[in-house]
Amino acid sequence: MNICVFLSAADLDDRYTVPAREFAELLGRGGHTLVWGGSESGLMKVVADGVQESGGRLVGVSVDFLAAKARTNADEMVIAKDLAERKALLLEKSDAIVIMVGGTGTLDEATEILELKKHGKHTKPVVLLNTAGFYDGLHEQFRRMEDEGFLPLPLTELVFFAEEGVGALAYLEESAGLR
Repeated sequence: MNICVFLSAADLDDRYTVPAREFAELLGRGGHTLVWGGSESGLMKVVADGVQESGGRLVGVSVDFLAAKARTNADEMVIAKDLAERKALLLEKSDAIVIMVGGTGTLDEATEILELKKHGKHTKPVVLLNTAGFYDGLHEQFRRMEDEGFLPLPLTELVFFAEEGVGALAYLEESAGLR
C-alpha cells in the first residue's frame, strides 16, 4: 500500500521522534511505500530512514523552493512547481493518508485532504496519529463541528484518530482489505 504521511520537517524531541520511528518501521516491515514530502530533515528524515531501513520504498514529492533539501536516495522523487501541485501529487500517489505531528504546513495539508474527502473528491482512509496528545485540541474542535452541524457526514467517516502507530496501520490495512 502507498501511504502518504504528512508531518513536520522540524527537528523534534524524543516524545515525537521515537513513536514516528516505530511507525515507520511498521510501514517498512509491512512492505508499504512511504509517500511523503521528500525532505531529508527533521521528522520527515526520521520516518524516511525508518521505512527504508525496514524494507519499505520511498516516494518523495518535494517542491521547487525546497528541492535542495530533498532526499537523494529515495526510490522516486518528484519536484512539484508549488505547494498546491505537491499536495495534489501526494494524494494522487497514495492509497491512504496519515497525518502526524507538524506545524502550519501539516495542518494545511490535513485540512485540504479532509475537505476533499468531505466533498467526495477522494475516498482514501485518513488517520490522524495523535502522538503524545498533540491533536487533542483539534479532535475536540472536530467534534464540536460535528455536534453543531458543520460536517455533512459523521466525523468517523472523515478521519480516524489513532493514539499509536500500530492502531493507525491496523485501521489502514483493514480499510484496504489487507487484514
